[in-house]
Amino acid sequence: MAGNRTRRVAKELADIHADVHSMIAAEPIGNQDDITHLRGTFPGPPDTPYEGGMYHVDIKIPTDYPFRPPTMKFETKVWHPNVSSQTGAICLDTLSSAWSPVLTIKSALISLQSLLSTPEPKDPQDAEVANMMLQRPQEFQRIAREWAIIYAGAPSSDSGDALKGTAESPLEIDDDSQAQYDGYDEFLVDGFKAMGFSIEDVVRVLADLQISRHTCQLDDGQVDDVCARLLAGA
Repeated sequence: MAGNRTRRVAKELADIHADVHSMIAAEPIGNQDDITHLRGTFPGPPDTPYEGGMYHVDIKIPTDYPFRPPTMKFETKVWHPNVSSQTGAICLDTLSSAWSPVLTIKSALISLQSLLSTPEPKDPQDAEVANMMLQRPQEFQRIAREWAIIYAGAPSSDSGDALKGTAESPLEIDDDSQAQYDGYDEFLVDGFKAMGFSIEDVVRVLADLQISRHTCQLDDGQVDDVCARLLAGA
């Protein structure tokens, strides 16, 4: 049974590697010889708050795979009614009652990507997010996008403006605006600014936490620390 599982998973990983167009990826975590614990990756779907982000999923392959589904949870924090905002646990029938041995790791990751496009707030994993989506949809969209920027590396709303300068008509840089950031990465600071905090407060907290000015992206723990300080009015 273990040998059949190993051959099956190895073939699925080879098929994923051969498909360069879907941008779906899966690799062993840690020991490259252990293909029962994987990390899957896929881009956020277009025309959603998650667009432009890259989402990582922890995948554990059970002993009797493919007759039982893989256990998957989001490593990347996601604001979505069918994903726990705390643990990354997922509510998706494809990974439980609707699983079939003909499905694969790749098709499961594609189903997760599709789930980001078609949330089901009436069958939630996270009741708080689901209630917000049903009662305050604009606020849901705003927070989902903020989390995509902060946790999944999605571009901020004005990041495209950085590409508009040309050699003939270079971008003008506002020195006063640049000074506000005190040497910190603008997109990093603007991710917190999009949450309603002032640039001045964000920069002060980053400095207080001794975050390097060469940092372009924070890990989850650092983001939580910064948010906690900002919310506390530190």
